[in-house]
Amino acid sequence: MTALDHHTHAIAAERRTVAAVSRVANGFRAFLRALINRREVNRLGDLSDHELADIGLMRTDLVVAMRSPMSIDPTARLSDIARERYLTEDGARRVC
Repeated sequence: MTALDHHTHAIAAERRTVAAVSRVANGFRAFLRALINRREVNRLGDLSDHELADIGLMRTDLVVAMRSPMSIDPTARLSDIARERYLTEDGARRVC
């Protein structure tokens, strides 16, 4: 082996380390974002049923979203629920 070969291995090991640290940091950020969004979903529980309906949600949607695993962002789940409801109701209106 030459000195160049040792240097190349060191660079590759450093890149792998940086990539691993980056993945851990991104995972940690996503987890923190999910925790913050869980708190916001809890605050949605303070709204009246009428106010929730204005944004396309029902009180049971909040319960469903909060029962998702901690690694799942509940706001993304709420968005999916509201979108599905809108599409279903829109389809029903078009049929009538």
